[in-house]
Amino acid sequence: MRAQLRAGAAVYNAGEYHGAHDAWEDHWLDLAAGTDDERFLHGLIQFTAALHHARQANWEGLSGLVAGAREYLDGLPDDYRGVNLGAVRAYLDAMHADPEVVERAAPPPLTHEGAAVGLDDLDFGEAAIAAAILAEEYDRYEEDLVERGVEYAREELSESGTGTFVALVMDFAADVEHRDLVYQRLEQHVARRDAEREDVAGLFDVDADGGGGPSA
Repeated sequence: MRAQLRAGAAVYNAGEYHGAHDAWEDHWLDLAAGTDDERFLHGLIQFTAALHHARQANWEGLSGLVAGAREYLDGLPDDYRGVNLGAVRAYLDAMHADPEVVERAAPPPLTHEGAAVGLDDLDFGEAAIAAAILAEEYDRYEEDLVERGVEYAREELSESGTGTFVALVMDFAADVEHRDLVYQRLEQHVARRDAEREDVAGLFDVDADGGGGPSA
């Protein structure tokens, strides 16, 4: 849960309120209803959804989400799982009293273990989650390509502990200014690795006559 929590917090802190919930949703769905962890993630998901609606000036939709988030987070410690829920609840209370407060006061950053989590604070596992979320959020990126980049990066980690794909995935998640350029480089490296795999696989193909395969 730590990796999903930190990835979602970093995506949220980057202003991607809609995308943040994707980091938490799969884990939340696996939790038993009513447990502290389930209420915690459910409340964060509704909180970020409320902020997304606020950006669209959908005050009616925001109102129901704020009420739900306040209910789910009620009774949990102000510092639950290392996250500053006290600040989140205070902002939810302000939104409940005046939904348009979001136009005057920015929501609080999400902190973990006392520090706001940025995209450049993530380790590889956390950055891989964030990269997949960001690829889904923007039409100009192909989710499948980023997922293959993550797959190749994991292979590098198991073989040597680092490598080009590891660096590109982490840069894609963290380097907002150069993300498009990083994506282009990732696209090139993924295409090259895909071609290499196809070439190797072709060595072992068997044609309809039983031929093919590597020569002796």
